[in-house]
This record gives sequence, structure tokens and C-alpha cells, in this order.
Amino acid sequence: MSEQQNFGATSPSAVTAQGQNDAKFSIGIDLGTTHSALSFVDKAASDGENVVQQVLNVPQLTAPASVEAKPLLPSFLYLPHDSELTEADKALPGAAPQDFVVGEFARTRGAATPIRLVSSAKSWLCHPGVDRRSPLLPADAPEEVSRISPLSASIRYLSHLRWAWEQAHPGAPFDQQDITVTIPASFDPAARELTAEACRAAGFKHLTLLEEPQAALYSWIQASGGQWRKQVKHGDIILVVDVGGGTTDLSLIAVLERDGNLELQRIAVGEHILLGGDNMDLALAYGVARKLAAEGKQLDAWQTRALSHGCRAAKEQLLADSALQSVPVVVPSRGSKLIGGSIRTEVTRDEVLTLLVEGFFPKVAVSDKPQTRARAALTQLGLPYAQDAAVTRHLAAFLSRQVNALQDIDGLQGQQSEGATFLHPTAILFNGGVLKAPQIEQRIVQVINDWLHAEACEPARLLEGANLDLAVARGAAYFGHITASGRGMRIRGGTAQSYYVGVESNMPAIPGMEPPISALCLAPFGMEEGTAASVPDLELGLVVGEPVRLRFFGSSVRRADVVGTMLDFWSAEELVELQEIELNLPAAGRAAGEVVPVTLEARVTEIGTLELNAVPVGGVDRWKVEFDVRSETSDKA
Repeated sequence: MSEQQNFGATSPSAVTAQGQNDAKFSIGIDLGTTHSALSFVDKAASDGENVVQQVLNVPQLTAPASVEAKPLLPSFLYLPHDSELTEADKALPGAAPQDFVVGEFARTRGAATPIRLVSSAKSWLCHPGVDRRSPLLPADAPEEVSRISPLSASIRYLSHLRWAWEQAHPGAPFDQQDITVTIPASFDPAARELTAEACRAAGFKHLTLLEEPQAALYSWIQASGGQWRKQVKHGDIILVVDVGGGTTDLSLIAVLERDGNLELQRIAVGEHILLGGDNMDLALAYGVARKLAAEGKQLDAWQTRALSHGCRAAKEQLLADSALQSVPVVVPSRGSKLIGGSIRTEVTRDEVLTLLVEGFFPKVAVSDKPQTRARAALTQLGLPYAQDAAVTRHLAAFLSRQVNALQDIDGLQGQQSEGATFLHPTAILFNGGVLKAPQIEQRIVQVINDWLHAEACEPARLLEGANLDLAVARGAAYFGHITASGRGMRIRGGTAQSYYVGVESNMPAIPGMEPPISALCLAPFGMEEGTAASVPDLELGLVVGEPVRLRFFGSSVRRADVVGTMLDFWSAEELVELQEIELNLPAAGRAAGEVVPVTLEARVTEIGTLELNAVPVGGVDRWKVEFDVRSETSDKA
């Protein structure tokens, strides 16, 4: 008898499903915090790295009863009042009637009425502190406004993209194509599983999940037209800096030469940093609010939130068009005279660049760590944003943690300079709409090269990427194509962390002290999909028939641990505790609370799910535990 419970998660590399031999297209979808996009490769017309690729212009409402096709679908969802819009106002051609709006119209309408606007669903989807299936969004909506869950919002964005595809390609059904959807490399296991579930709910059958930094690198490879091998060499360490709408994602990818051919291997992934364009939009809004206050125009919290959406649009326009010097912003009134009471101001290019460059990308030393502050005892519930807004300090901490990352990689041992205090990248690839501003790119390169110069290293060179808004979707489509065809360069990865399960010590009761916990390695760093490992020589006791809890840990720095390694002590830098799981394993004919001698087996499935099997000693039945976020309550029978 087995019980599926909430253990593992999709592996931090790719979550792969078997592709269809008869699929005509490889579709790549960037499910972004602020924008989503769909790109596709015509498989029959493509050969290896030479591909025929396009971006789908996504039809969406841009005003009541007005549909336009745009390359980006804003990841916003508006929940109108029953009498606010007619059915015709919300209608999409060939789509079923719906009581919500997705895309450009949702964003613009929601800027004026933010209590009805769902935004940052992707950030909420990876928030372990909430039930991501519960109707939480809009987060601060009053009772009379209906809410939806982060999972439901994600399903609606994905369903809209599916509808858009079927409108444009009626002869190529969506569910017959190979689909790759991207996720942040730092997504926790539950968020990965939730993303996969949202895709399945939207009708995605032949699915692969791919890390966004890898997708950006695949896009760079494809855009080079086969010339990428001339731009990098054996021993290069590529730092991918991805600053998107909701997160900052950091990855390191090594260039290796094996049997005369260059290969790419992902060697490190940063922690999940909830820091991106959302933070910058809010910072701009507060800056503009202070400017208005100096003019005697005081904004309340509702207006400041509405202003942040206006600032987002202004920021995107100013970063996209270097000729623009300012963009007007309207702060809606809360009174009955909506137009007459509105406050008009503007966001200037200088304000945006000064705030973004100096506020979020300051010059810091590589020894600087993200700053923390004493928190108030009471706080509003919301997203767990990073306390330090300086992306460069998070970057310094990431590279410092990975200073020894090359020691266990064949062909790279000894490459790091003796006495180095951080891992030295040799090339940088940027991704994310925030980095469209050349001033921000230049600042990051300058800061990193100052760190390298201080340790007598050559400066890192910048790899020219594709369109920063579309690189992830394009890279995902390209990845799906070369995966199905078996041709083209693949980035080797496996799990980006080592995973451990907590084992409680057997000891007499001591007042005020819980039994110590050891950490048993289940899946070592780099464990590939489709592989399994067991610990047959270690017998443990499994409590069945009553509520118990399982504790799990991950490490991005302990690369030498193998399956069966038992840690009694570790530092906060070495292991990070993942979401605790509470469950009730079936007794299977045994007494409730009985301790059953078992051995453990771990497996990374073909789709990337990490499974833990507890096998009774001398028996054939087993208990299977895997990450399953279908219920986030305490007792899962």
C-alpha cells in the first residue's frame, strides 16, 4: 500500500515529459510575473541549431470590446463589478464567455481600480507561507470583491495563451504539440509542482518545465546562428543575471570541453529572491508620492497603489524608448468626481534611472552581504519580499557562497585563483525586462569587474542576448525543438541542490529539549531525471497510523555529499530547511503509532518529481512520499 504525500518536487533543472513524434511545433511559454509570451519553432522546417522560429502575437482586450494582437500578454487579471462591463465588452472571438479580463485591458483598467486587479500571481504561487489554492487575490480587496487563488490566475493566463494558439493554428491542435514552460531556477519544489499542475489544468499534455536562466542561454545559442562556440571557450563561467518582474534569478553555467566538443553544464543556482520590477514600481510610486506631497497633494494608500501601476507603465515606456524624457501619470480620485478629482503628474527618465541604478544596483564590495533589519512584531500579510533592495549585494552573496563550486567538476579543478573570495565569472548574460536599460547593464558589469580587478582577474565580457522580453519564450521553444530532435547543444544540469530528509535521534526525554535532528542525503547535487538511489544499509524507523511530520532540507553548496551521507551538524549557510510536511501514513494492518523498520529509496522521475520510498525490511509493500501540494493542511490521510 502506498500513500502519495507532500515530499519532493520537480527537480531544479528540467521537468520533462515525453515529446510527441508527430508534433508539428515546439512551443515555448514564458509565464512571467508582469508579462507572458509564446514562441514556437516549426520542427519540419528546422534542422539542429538552424531553426525557423516565430513569436505569437497574442490577441487580447485592450479596451472594452476592442481586441488587438500583441507579442506580450501582460500577466494581469481584472475582476470587474457585475454591472461594470457588458458581455460584449469582455468577449474574445471564439472563446467562451468569462467574468474576468486578462492582458492589456486588465492592466490599464486595474491601474485605476487596483482593488479589482490581480497581479504578481507568479510571486504568490511560490509563497510557502500561504495556501496557494485559496482565493487570496487581489490581496487587499474588500469583502465585496470576489477573489481567486494564485493557482487559478496562472491557469487563466495559460488558458488564454492556449486559446490564442488555437485561433492562429487551427490545423495544429495545441494538445498535440511539444510544450516547454519556464520557471525561475530558484522556484521551490511546491511552486514547481503547482506550475506543472496549472499547465495540466489548462490542457498542456506534452509538458516540459525549464529554468528561465537556461532558457535565456538557449536563446543566446540559437540567436548566434551556430557561432556561440567562437564566443566562449573551455573553462568559461557564464553568470546569468535575470531580473524580472517579481524575482531576481542567478545561475552559473560552465563551458567544458569533452572529446573535442564544447558542452554547457549548470553548476549553481541562487536562492529565491523576491526582488524585481514590482519592487521598483512601488519605489517609483513612493518617490512620485513624495514629490506630490511637497506640492501639497497628499495621496492615501489606495491612490499610492494605483500610482504604482501607473509607474510600471511609465517605467516600461521610458526603458523601451530612449527618446522619451517623461511619461504622464494620472492618479485617480476616490471621490465621485473621478475625472475632475484626478491628480496629474509625470515620471521622468532621470527619476527612473536614478532610482533604479542607485537604489537597486548600487556600487558595493563583494564582501558586502544583503542587509537585514529588525522587523516589527506585527506586520501585514503579504509577499515575503527581500529585505535588501540592492540586487548587487545579493549577487555578491551568491558568488561568495559559490567560491568552491568548481572543485568537484571534472576539467575545472584548480581553475579558481588561490585565495579567491568569490567565484570568478568570465562572461555575463543578462535577461529580464528591467535590464533593457543600458545604464543598469553597465552598472552591473562595472561592479562585477571591479570585484574581479581587486583579485587580479581579467574582466568579464558581456554576451549579447536576444530581445530581453522574448528571450525566455524563444529559448524555451528552441530547447523543446533540440530535445525532441536529439540535435543541438543541451545544458547539463540535474538537481541544482542536494536534498536531505530529517532523521530524529532516539534518546531519552529531557525537559525543555527536543531530540536532535540529523540530515540524511537522499538526492545529491546533479542527480539526473530518470535515476534512482537507495540506502539499503541504513535501517530507520517509520511511524505509521498517526499524524507525523517530515522535515526536508536543501543545499546549494554541499556538492560532495552522496546518497546516504548523514549530517549531524551544519551551518545556516550549508543547509536551508524546506517547507515542512505533515502527513498520516496508512498503518496497513499495523497498530497506530507502530514504528516499522524501513530502508529508503529516492528517485528523480522522468518528469523531474523527487520521490521517496520507504520499504519495510523483509517486506514488499512500500510507502511512497512525494511533493504534492493538492492540500496544504496539516493532516493528509
